[in-house]
Amino acid sequence: MTSSEYSTLDAAGVQQIESSRQARLDMTGGELLKSAVRLTDDSHGPEISTRGAGKMALTVAGPSGEIRGQTDRIRFLTTDSQPDFSQITYFLTAESRDEYFALIRDGVERYGIESRAAEGWITSISARPEDESSFALGPGTATGLNVSYDLRYDGSKDVQVIIVHVSPVG
Repeated sequence: MTSSEYSTLDAAGVQQIESSRQARLDMTGGELLKSAVRLTDDSHGPEISTRGAGKMALTVAGPSGEIRGQTDRIRFLTTDSQPDFSQITYFLTAESRDEYFALIRDGVERYGIESRAAEGWITSISARPEDESSFALGPGTATGLNVSYDLRYDGSKDVQVIIVHVSPVG
């Protein structure tokens, strides 16, 4: 059952998310069923974007905790033959290395992403801040969901990106 505290992904729900800049998704049962967000099993999820209008607050309620982020894009991975979404993807951005590293460390603390790998990558980037690097961290499962960070760093750019993937455990 969809309750009013959670967002829907039908046209009206997407419009509400984009105008309010708030999305709250219910994965407390370990998955996000299309029927729970007012979509048919053969539909594909929308891409929700507030690019150019500011970031939206995303909350994904998991079985044992919440995933939170400020993002301007949310994507959903599925096929037209499955009743659920296999993955939710959103994008975190930072305008400085310190802010970027703080976002990574926050993911380690909140979601159980492996600390040693994260700190090793941060040390590597700190030693060569002008370089480019991509690295995958996770998954952390502290919320009862898989949370992985796909790190995209380019020292020549003003904005650094973390692509966050949220998926069911198992």
